[in-house]
Amino acid sequence: MTVIVRALRPDVRADAEGFSDTRRLALPYMLSTPESVLHALTRSHPDARFTQLVAEEDGEIIGTAQVGVAHDSPEPGQGFANIYVRPDRRNRGAGSLLLRTAEDRLGRLGVTKLFAWVLDEPDNRAFAERHGFRASRSAFFLRLDLAGGTLPPREEPPAGVELRTAADFADDPRPLFELDAATASDEPGDIDVEFTDYEAWLEEYWKHPLLNRELTTVAVVDGRPAAFSVAHTDGASRYGTAMTGTAREFRGRGLAKLAKNDSLHRARAAGCTEAFTGNDTGNEPMIAINKWFGYEICAKEVRHVRELG
Repeated sequence: MTVIVRALRPDVRADAEGFSDTRRLALPYMLSTPESVLHALTRSHPDARFTQLVAEEDGEIIGTAQVGVAHDSPEPGQGFANIYVRPDRRNRGAGSLLLRTAEDRLGRLGVTKLFAWVLDEPDNRAFAERHGFRASRSAFFLRLDLAGGTLPPREEPPAGVELRTAADFADDPRPLFELDAATASDEPGDIDVEFTDYEAWLEEYWKHPLLNRELTTVAVVDGRPAAFSVAHTDGASRYGTAMTGTAREFRGRGLAKLAKNDSLHRARAAGCTEAFTGNDTGNEPMIAINKWFGYEICAKEVRHVRELG
């Protein structure tokens, strides 16, 4: 049986479905749908030079790669290639072929430092080490049983604080862009991020097919969004927290916790049965908050890096 690697075809529905199915099998802690796969391919910023590759064996998609340039980082020459192979189709050369194809593409785009997320499992880490990567930061995936678990009770917002949803900002989402930009710059990571392009943010984030505006809660202080918990849903029963954060001047008041609790209650009432989130392993305060909600660590992912060229 021969494995080939090619670009995902956005006009072929079976490609998006196969890509999404493979991602869910390899990484069940992250939400993926055919619509979100196509959105990433067609709505990513042009400077990211983003592409999606598939490894195919006898017409069946068995591996995927998300490949691009970290265009929103102030440091040039950085790129990423996140590769996932179906657990029941490993050891057939798909991962190595995907990585080699990604490296060739990124090298031509001027990338000199390559980052890749790798599940913290022996086979996956051995794969990264064989290909010259070194381990960097790590992150936990956490899961919450919304159907059978018990959420903390809802709390009344303190004086001067109002809880709203992202849907309330449909006519003018710029205040949410400004909050997202401020909180994203403080997120721990190997690659610094700067959101400066409002129109690109609208296309990539505000119009994301997984974004659930009715379940995204925003804590507003004196008319200004101060904290939020961004909700993604897969259209069925799975809910994911895409981002929870507070603007610097409003921290220490429990607003992010308040917003996330409200969002989780909304999600359960809407029929979501399980919730997922992720935290940097060094972000002990946020991990403690998520455990307070009832989340349990279900997996760990390690970011690896290597020099190209």
